[in-house]
Order: sequence, then C-alpha cells, then structure tokens
Amino acid sequence: MAIFTDISPDPQPNPRRRWIGWTILGIGLVGVVTVALIPAPFVIEQPGPVYNTLGDVTIDGEEVPMIQIPNETTYETGGALDMLTVSIRGNRQELPSWLEIASAYFDPSKAVVPVDLIYPAGVSLEDSNTQGRVDMENSQKEAVAAALTELGYTFESTVRVVESSEGSPSDGVLAAGDVLLSVNGVSFSDVTGLRAQIAANGVDKAAIVDITRDGEPKTVSITPTMAAGADPVPIIGIIAGGDYDFPIDVRIQLENVGGPSAGMMFALGIIDKLTEGELNGGENIAGTGTISGSGEVGPIGGIQQKLYGARSAGASWFLAPASNCNEVTGHIPDGLTVFSIATLDEALDALTAIESGTSTSSLPTCPVS
Repeated sequence: MAIFTDISPDPQPNPRRRWIGWTILGIGLVGVVTVALIPAPFVIEQPGPVYNTLGDVTIDGEEVPMIQIPNETTYETGGALDMLTVSIRGNRQELPSWLEIASAYFDPSKAVVPVDLIYPAGVSLEDSNTQGRVDMENSQKEAVAAALTELGYTFESTVRVVESSEGSPSDGVLAAGDVLLSVNGVSFSDVTGLRAQIAANGVDKAAIVDITRDGEPKTVSITPTMAAGADPVPIIGIIAGGDYDFPIDVRIQLENVGGPSAGMMFALGIIDKLTEGELNGGENIAGTGTISGSGEVGPIGGIQQKLYGARSAGASWFLAPASNCNEVTGHIPDGLTVFSIATLDEALDALTAIESGTSTSSLPTCPVS
C-alpha cells in the first residue's frame, strides 16, 4: 500500500494579512506599555534609611553624635540600637506607575497602599510634612522623659497647642500657646496621654477641655471628629507639643526624618549612654515604637518594611510594639527574632537577656507564623 504525501509548496502568505497582524500586535504592545506607565492611585511603602541611635549622623555637613548629653558623665557603647524608617514612593502630585505598583506587589519588603491612606484628601503635602516634623520633635522629648524617669530623675511637664487647623473642631476654640490641662477631668503629662483621652471621648459627644491661656484658666467644649487616612481615630484638629523642664541637657540630632516611631529606640540610646556597660551586649539590635513620657510603647506604621530594613542592616534581634504583632506574624525575615514590647521596662528586659547571654525563651515574642 502506497502512502501519498502532498509535498507541494505552501501557498504564499498574504502580505495584507501579515501587515494587519503586525499592526494589531504593535497596537497591543503600545497599549500595554501606555497602561503600565499611567499613574496609579497608590503609593509604595519600602524600607528607608537605618540609623544607629548610638552612632553619628551628618548635620550641616558635619559628623555629630545622634544623641549628645554634653554636661553629664557618659559611657562607652558598642554594637547598635538601630531605629528604622519607611520611605514612601509617590504622593498626590507624583504617583507611581502601574508598572512600579506591579513590581512592588511581588516584593515582600514593599507594600502597596492607597494614596488616600497616606495623604488624605484635603491635607497638603506641606501639612503632612509639618505634622511629621512635630511628631518627631514630640517623640524625642517623650523619649528623653521616659529615659530620665527610668533613671530616677524628676521634672515638670506641660502640653501646649502648637497650631489649630482651619476648619477643624478646635478652630476658633483653641489657639497656639494654650496649655492643655485635662480632658473630661482626666489630666495627662504628655501628648500621648492627650491623644488617649480624646480617643476615649469618641466622636459622639463634646469633650470638656481645661486649659490656661496667657496664664488664665479656661474651660472649652470641643466635639472630636474622626481622622481621615490610615489611622482613623478621634481628633480635635490641633498639632500639640510637650514641654518638659528636664534637669539635664539631652540633645537628639536627626535631619529629614519625621514621625513618632523612633521614640523607644531614642530612649534606649539615652539610657545606654548614661549607664555603665553595653546595654545591648555589643549586639546589633533594631527596633521601632512610639513612647510616652511614662514609658508605654505604642504602635507604628510600616512594621513589615522595617523588619526587612533591620535584617538588611545586619540585625538579628528586633524590638516591636506588642500592638503590631498581628502585622509581624508571617512576615519575619529569616534570621530575625522579634520581641513583643509593651513598655520601656520590657525593652530593657529583652536587652538585658541578650547582653547577659541568658535564654530569651521566657520573653514574649511575635510568632513567626
């Protein structure tokens, strides 16, 4: 039986069809590239610079210690007590492209966040930067207060209005320079305490706020509103600052970094410099967390990015706010042990265990998974 195979040449391709095919492919590629480069309504959180609170920083072109205590006896330190930062790629005026967003989505060290959560509508970039700067200044003051309180110093403190936001509940009610004494009869010694009392009041009723203005006592009524953005808590629309009459001069120097999240690490750095021995045992230890003047450690944003920043900087130990542990679990880089910290005393307990080389198994940690 013979098998016949058609070996005649294929018909010549139709040039018109080939041209149409290439045209469609080209248009498709142009469309994909165009869409990829269109700005997306998101920003990208990624690990930022890492600073050793025991080390030096550059201020106006000169290397200076981040923490200076000029008129007191200080002691040699070793290793690192690193504070972490988060860099934000994008803002309302300059959004990242969809291509950048897609790339960040598959990078575990980065987070894709709606722009409204970081830069709420109606809040200018300038206002956001101002708030970040004031938060940093307050965190430094409260870190000094927490450290000196831990070391047995006593001092007076007040909370003042730095600025009242236009159109906010406090507009026309509170003024710059007003000293805030209590909310609903509950006094406080720092900005953290003020925020806690406003949050406890909620947004359904007016808060009774006792103040002094130009030395004269005064009582005002303010109904808080809910903050926009990533942290929707009751606010009264002011920028507040803490004033302390510290018995010794402690200076913290750091440029172009905003926010309150370095408070705990500042406090630990101060204590390390004012006490003999190496608080961290010469180890490279990183951490983050707000701190109140009385030593409570509070939550921060960007915890996952800070974990990766710490590991990249060589840290093996990480001090994380206990209230951030739910965000930490499942996102801990290999080789990093994360302690769950609620107070300055707990942070010191963790450092003591590391310094002495004793077991840390009894200390609270954030679960790996």
